[in-house]
Amino acid sequence: MTIGLTRRDVAFGALSAAMPVLPLRAQTREKVTISWLPIMQTTAFYVALERKLFDKAGIDIEAARFEAPNQIIDSLVSGRADMGAPGAAAGITVLAEEKFPGTFKVFGLQGGSIKVDRINDGLIVAQNSPITGFADLRGKTLGHLPGIQWRTISRYMVRKSGLNPDGDVRLVELAVGLQVPAVLSGNVDATLSLEPVGSIATAMGEAKRAMTNPCAVTIADPFYSGVAVLTTKFLKERPQTARKVIEVLDEATKIATSDFMSVRPILPKYTAVKPDQVQIVAQPYLRGFAELGAEDIASYQALVDVFASEGVLKTRMDVRNVVLSPAEIGY
Repeated sequence: MTIGLTRRDVAFGALSAAMPVLPLRAQTREKVTISWLPIMQTTAFYVALERKLFDKAGIDIEAARFEAPNQIIDSLVSGRADMGAPGAAAGITVLAEEKFPGTFKVFGLQGGSIKVDRINDGLIVAQNSPITGFADLRGKTLGHLPGIQWRTISRYMVRKSGLNPDGDVRLVELAVGLQVPAVLSGNVDATLSLEPVGSIATAMGEAKRAMTNPCAVTIADPFYSGVAVLTTKFLKERPQTARKVIEVLDEATKIATSDFMSVRPILPKYTAVKPDQVQIVAQPYLRGFAELGAEDIASYQALVDVFASEGVLKTRMDVRNVVLSPAEIGY
C-alpha cells in the first residue's frame, strides 16, 4: 500500500525523523454488495473483478449472482445489495421506482445498436425453422427470460408485428441456460434472447438468429435493456464509496469497449460461453456514467414508454428523474 506525504509531513520531516517509528493502522476497506446476471451486458463488472480494479480502489466486493432480472431489483429493495451491476433490468428498475419512489439511481446503460454493430438480443430459432420474424409466430410458442421485463417486451414485440400476445402466441419463461435447449428440443418455436445466447446458438450450428437486434429495430436504436443501478440509501450513507464504484465501472467499461479482444478469455468464467466459443461472442454496447448523453436517455425513455403502453406502468415516467446526475456524486 502506498502512503502519500502531506505538506504537514514535509514541514515536520526533521522532527519526525527523530521520533520512534510506530506501526501504521491498516486502511479501512469498504464492503459493497453487488448483484449481477451472467450475461454479456455485465461485461464491465467481469473486467473490474478480473483486473482487481475494485481492490485497487480499496473496495471489497461481495458478488451475488442471480439468474433472473427481477431478482436483482428484489435484492436492492430488500437491502441485501447496494448496487445492481451493469446488466440489471432497465424496465424492472423503473417499475420498482414507481412502487418505491426515490429508491434507485441509474448510472449506466447496456444493450445493443444496429448503428454501431453491437448485438444485444436476437430471435433464436432452429437451424431449419422457416420463422424469419415475430409475424411468423402465429400459433407458436415464444420463450423469453423470466420476469415482467422480458414478458412485457415480448408482448410488445408480438403486438407490433400485428399479432395478439394474448391469443396468437404462447409466451413461456425460460432461464438463460434453458433457452437454446428448448429451441433444439422443439419445446418452444423461438426465443427472444439476450447475448450470449445468440452467439452460442450460432456456434452450435443447430440454431440461428432469425433476427438480430429485433428490439433495436422496433423500439429504439440504440436499445438498452440493462442498467447499472444503485440504491439512494447507499448513495446517501456512503457517497464517497458510491462514487468510487461508479468510477471503477466506468474504467472497466472503457476497457471492455476499447479492447474487447483482451476481455473475451474471461467470459467463460462468468457466463455460459465455452472457451472454444469466445471468439464468436458478440460485443455488447456499454455506456458508462461519464458517457451518457441525450441519445442514450432518449433510448432509455423509449423502453420505459413500452411499459406504459403495455399498461405495466400506471403512468408514463420521465427517466431523467431516475438517472443519476453528476451533482449527486459531487461532480
